[in-house]
Amino acid sequence: MREARLAEEEPRSAGADGALVLAFAPKAPPSARREHPTKPAQPARPVPPIVGFERGELRAILDLYARKVAEGAWRDYAIDFGREAATFSVFRRASEGPLYRIEKAPKLARAQGAYSVVAATGRILKRGHDLARVLAVLDPRLAVVR
Repeated sequence: MREARLAEEEPRSAGADGALVLAFAPKAPPSARREHPTKPAQPARPVPPIVGFERGELRAILDLYARKVAEGAWRDYAIDFGREAATFSVFRRASEGPLYRIEKAPKLARAQGAYSVVAATGRILKRGHDLARVLAVLDPRLAVVR
């Protein structure tokens, strides 16, 4: 018990055979340590929200993508989630720029619609509130001509 008290108080430096022996008290666990007395604890910065596609939206986009891959028109895609918009880019070849970008920008939801399809040239082909109608510009249905 005497050795335990010595270990808590000061380091020991005398051994039985004259060798140097050091024994230190164990450190307090991190949860028991106090913060620096002069620095107040900093509140965590709020994480900015990231815009993404919901499951139903992604399903509609990937269904269109699968049909176009089966036709041989599209071969690759990329998804980008940002602070202001989410983008699904479609490529003919991975080494080229995107043929089309399907974008979701919630800030534009009240004015022009959150969804848009943008061509490689930057021209907006379709914009609207309903994703299915916006995607229809990329997948025209065949009609009977008489």
